[in-house]
Amino acid sequence: MRRNIFRIAGLCIFLSYFVFAAFFPILSQDEETKPTNGKERTVAEKLELKKKISEYRPDAIVIRDRRSNLIGIASSASEGVVGSDQIKTRPIMRQGEIAELIPGVIVTQHSGGGKANQFFLRGFNLDHGTDLSSNVDGMPVNNVSHAHGQGYTDLNFLIPELVEQMQYKKGVYYADQGDFASAGAFNISYFKSLPKGIANVEGGTLGYARTLIAKSHKIGPGDLLYAFEISHNDGPWVISDNFRRVNGVTSYSVGDKQKGFSISLMGYKGNWHSTGQAPKRALRTGDSWLDPDSGLSRFESVDHNDGGWSNRASVNFEAHRLEKRYEAKTQFYGIYYDLRLFANFTYYLDDHERGDQHEQADRRTIVGSKSSYKDICDFWGIRMENTVGLQIRRDYIQNGLFHTEERARIETVREDGIIQISSGIYYENKIQWSKKFRTVFGLRGDYYKFIVDDWGTKEKADKNARLYSPKGSIIIGPWFKTEFYISGGYGFHSNDARGVVQKSDPADPLVQTRGGEVGLRTEPVHGWQSTFSVWQLDMNSELLFTGDNGTTEASRPSTRKGFEWANYYSYSSWLMIDADFATSRSRFRDNELSGNYIPGSIRNTLASGITLKNPDGFFGSLRVRYFGNRSLIEDNTVRSPATTTVNLQFGRNFGEDLSIVLEVFNLLNTHVSDIDYYYASRLKNEPVGPNEGGYNDIHTHPAQPRSIRLSMRASF
Repeated sequence: MRRNIFRIAGLCIFLSYFVFAAFFPILSQDEETKPTNGKERTVAEKLELKKKISEYRPDAIVIRDRRSNLIGIASSASEGVVGSDQIKTRPIMRQGEIAELIPGVIVTQHSGGGKANQFFLRGFNLDHGTDLSSNVDGMPVNNVSHAHGQGYTDLNFLIPELVEQMQYKKGVYYADQGDFASAGAFNISYFKSLPKGIANVEGGTLGYARTLIAKSHKIGPGDLLYAFEISHNDGPWVISDNFRRVNGVTSYSVGDKQKGFSISLMGYKGNWHSTGQAPKRALRTGDSWLDPDSGLSRFESVDHNDGGWSNRASVNFEAHRLEKRYEAKTQFYGIYYDLRLFANFTYYLDDHERGDQHEQADRRTIVGSKSSYKDICDFWGIRMENTVGLQIRRDYIQNGLFHTEERARIETVREDGIIQISSGIYYENKIQWSKKFRTVFGLRGDYYKFIVDDWGTKEKADKNARLYSPKGSIIIGPWFKTEFYISGGYGFHSNDARGVVQKSDPADPLVQTRGGEVGLRTEPVHGWQSTFSVWQLDMNSELLFTGDNGTTEASRPSTRKGFEWANYYSYSSWLMIDADFATSRSRFRDNELSGNYIPGSIRNTLASGITLKNPDGFFGSLRVRYFGNRSLIEDNTVRSPATTTVNLQFGRNFGEDLSIVLEVFNLLNTHVSDIDYYYASRLKNEPVGPNEGGYNDIHTHPAQPRSIRLSMRASF
């Protein structure tokens, strides 16, 4: 083990040496003001130098949002950018819903406002983030070997007003993407400075209130940015969520997009009560075994003591430099995170007297680094880019599962100390063979070390794993502002360390995925950006939600295929229309008698909206989201119904520094589910099922009813 750690450290030092050698001029004299022939460069010479760099680097063009034309820049039809202007025009009820700006992504919630959201994309029920790699300012958000599920992604610490840009990539075709990136990956970047301060006060129905203050100042050679946010939300539940958030960000940055560095600190604390999913047979509106008048309401759960709290703190340093012949980036981060989650999914199935509530506890520290160096050259008149990168991460985890009653521990199911080390090194080659033909080829290698110390049995086990993933794309065009892509590659997700090292029936440490797609990107008329892709993804082992402990477990091999059509039309500065449609087919490949449908897999999604910005200061948007039906059991005999929701935003600017915004969520007040599951459970006074078991049923969590929020936003 020590030899492997030293090898990893040696690679990191080796690559960081070259990266920092590239950055060194940042700390000394600016490239643009270096003496030339003993004389200071003139302003005209500086502008000319910047122009030459921009001309040589077509991908150095600033891509702000979906209005930008990525023809000649993107390496697949499934990558793109979302900008801050688009985020401002979206009614966003929960922080995690920022991810819904990615075409094809659906974000829901199934238990308590402070718990991580649930994600759907490309035929996946991604649970809390498995197979969707999530990053904020380059720091990973997915938590490996988490107490509540592999890849657990909690985005409650996001501050939407600080988001400058979100870059997304779908599929397994990108060398810089490793663990959890099979369905897709995204990185949310915060502003490093603000043109004006932000003061935001919000209030609304269902006990909602929020206050945000954000400001940046020029201090020395850089910009100091700070933001502080507090919020509260009760929701429509019989026992209110009482979700309280305290959130803060501080960063100091020097330089610009071409060269510079920054250091940032983030801190978050959340506390909430949970109303979890309830079995339909217990609801007043369902075919209940109870008296209809004594059943549960839509906004009530069986166990009234569920809930939790979480904390997150991080420090992040990054530096970058872009020159005519090279680009270098490096990043070092540290994260502290803890979670206590109390949940009862099966009620009285296992313990008929005290109930099945359990506590999932997770506390971890994460340290890691990311470095890359890109060489840019002309080879016999052919433009070529060669990139090498190294990513290292170490998680020290303490997690446990405890049987509880009213949040008091009754017994310890298991407690573990886990050390998980991962390193990924990649190489990517881009060649512009001609004006109408270019290629991207990448090769990635990943190494993992799993060490698990079972504190109950006093046993310690470890395991190593390696995996290599080739990736690539062929890009043809453009003709008539249309470019064609053929992409393919291999990816993977890691499994929970506890399942990897167990003696009986251990899980595969790294589960390989492979996929491909054919797509196009076009601008049929000025202002209309459209992409279309047909894709397939094969997975050696599916991760599925299990109702008995509320986590994910490795399952059977699967295949998904489908197509996506994403459109963004900017008619003018005052009218924008977007419409994104996706459909997929998801099946297990081993054809067992129980069936080959994948529970929870989504088939059709549609997200569309219209945004208006009147020159007189009025603005608004109307959005429709269709969340298609899903199979809830392998034989497809039980399905979740499709849902359609409509959200509205309307506001007015009073000058440049004040605006009033009204948001209405679930405008039509539709009574639909946020999420549905199908598994066995038993209620308190319900007869014991066959073989001391429970009763299979749909367990549902309702979408929130119509709610209204009013905010006053001021700049200063």
